[in-house]
Amino acid sequence: MKISVLRHGAREIGGSSGLMASANMRHLGLAYCATRRVGVAFIVAIAALPTAADAQPIGYPSKPIRVIVPFPAGSPVDLPARLIAQRLVETMGQQIVIDNRGGASARIGTEAVAKAPRDGYTLLFNNNSHTANVSQFRKLPYDTVVDFAPITQVDSTAGNLLVIHPSVPAHSVKELIALAKARPGELNYATAGVGSPQHIAAALFAAMAGIKLVHVPYKGNVAALTDVIGGRAEVMVVFPPAALSFIKEGRLRVLGITGPRRTPMLPDVPTVHEAGVTGYDVVSWHGMWFPAGVPVEIVRRVRAEVVKALAVPEVMKQLEENFLFRVGSSPEEFAEFIRKDIALQASIVKTIGLEPE
Repeated sequence: MKISVLRHGAREIGGSSGLMASANMRHLGLAYCATRRVGVAFIVAIAALPTAADAQPIGYPSKPIRVIVPFPAGSPVDLPARLIAQRLVETMGQQIVIDNRGGASARIGTEAVAKAPRDGYTLLFNNNSHTANVSQFRKLPYDTVVDFAPITQVDSTAGNLLVIHPSVPAHSVKELIALAKARPGELNYATAGVGSPQHIAAALFAAMAGIKLVHVPYKGNVAALTDVIGGRAEVMVVFPPAALSFIKEGRLRVLGITGPRRTPMLPDVPTVHEAGVTGYDVVSWHGMWFPAGVPVEIVRRVRAEVVKALAVPEVMKQLEENFLFRVGSSPEEFAEFIRKDIALQASIVKTIGLEPE
């Protein structure tokens, strides 16, 4: 058996790629405050979740399973999706079709899953754009909670890297902050687009540090990183694997990692929190969903197979090499996590002053 690949719109558009930011806002005094609509929708969704007594599905799967990734092939979300899919092929005995439908900040692919048949043969593999889009867009073509059945949170990230061009006269987070305060509005930060993970993380860094940086959005991570390496932009928050070789070559200087703790992969790189911005903690995650209404025993079966995959040493190794750490939560735990993250993302958007589209 093998993994097949379908690509729909390989070009990255605006904030559609990368890892969306999830932050610890306790130090900002921001409480989780889900809207009444989200709260009611969550109750409806949780009522539909499978129970422990649900029987195993008979004859499932009997045909290929389509995994829609709402980002281009090769994106940070695509990587763990393929890693898990490869293991599911082996354990479930059916072909897994990776269907990349990038564009519109993940809304195109997500909508396709929301409108797919409720038979267990189409699922979504997404990051926290799923929860962030609730507050970044005034209207979505689907209901983030009601239209989906959570399967599991697959992983969590160690965080992204805060990097600068070597020409910038700063060798620490504190020095960068001091430089930005001395030259307000003169330093640019590159991102994959408005509302992208890099935008959210960098804008939150600037807000919490009390500095003014100029946002320069690009059409994707590659273009943004290329201009930082070339010195046409000074600052970027970047997915670690994309930047490591350039850091080793001295073409980028890393100042900190956005997560809550140092990572074994870069033990000498401090967190942004310990380097001077108290309370800063921006990570991301990946998860899997069916469209709402898929038989509960199928939800349980797929979640169980994903948990098995995450326990394979080679899978764990590959995840860790990409700054990802396994989770494998239950559908109920993931549903609760989603509810809280919707409120958290709304708090972040409010803090950085991002206007919904």
